[in-house]
Amino acid sequence: MTASARLSLSRALSVMAGSAFYLALAIWGWGGIEPYFTHPALSTLTLAFFVMAFASLFCGGNLSPGLREDRGNRWVLPVFAILGLINAFLPAWSDRRDFWTLDGDALRWFGVALFVFGGWLRLWPVVVLGERFSGLVAIQPGHKLVTDGIYNTIRNPSYLGLLLNSLGWSLAFRSGLGLLVTALLIPPLVARIKSEERLLLDEFGAQYRAFCARTWRLVPGLW
Repeated sequence: MTASARLSLSRALSVMAGSAFYLALAIWGWGGIEPYFTHPALSTLTLAFFVMAFASLFCGGNLSPGLREDRGNRWVLPVFAILGLINAFLPAWSDRRDFWTLDGDALRWFGVALFVFGGWLRLWPVVVLGERFSGLVAIQPGHKLVTDGIYNTIRNPSYLGLLLNSLGWSLAFRSGLGLLVTALLIPPLVARIKSEERLLLDEFGAQYRAFCARTWRLVPGLW
């Protein structure tokens, strides 16, 4: 087996094992497999979750520090991981306990739809950027500034997708606590955006300034 094949296999095993663990936390929070899958909306949420996890294996991306990295921003990665694990368990737990929940089964389905849309918005920029998309704040070999297509209006569509994905997950469980966890993602996300902007401004200069002048950071019309 080649080094590239071993790396791909390792990535696939890591993604699927991580996804299974995440779902296991949600099932545990809901009180077990049987009660969890009695809800069609939660069954659909689970199917969408694994479809997106599988799709992520073919989207590209890496964890390479590339040619130049802002290592001072690495603190956001464990923060995202911790908040992600909390959000796997807490909304399901609060839904089962009916603790600080929102009403309406329609809300569950809206959450599922938002989860799917957010997941698509999270993954599509990875497809566009390929190996230039890094989990680290770094300039990659052959790095080019993409300013068209999905980047024509907002500069960070994948981060918006992350927030919508988390929001949809919480709403699928009708969880007010989950909404708070999603809100806690915003400060480290903003820190990461600012770190990326400094690095890109240093790398691309006037080209990046012009790009910033005609686009929104995260939410069109707001910021």
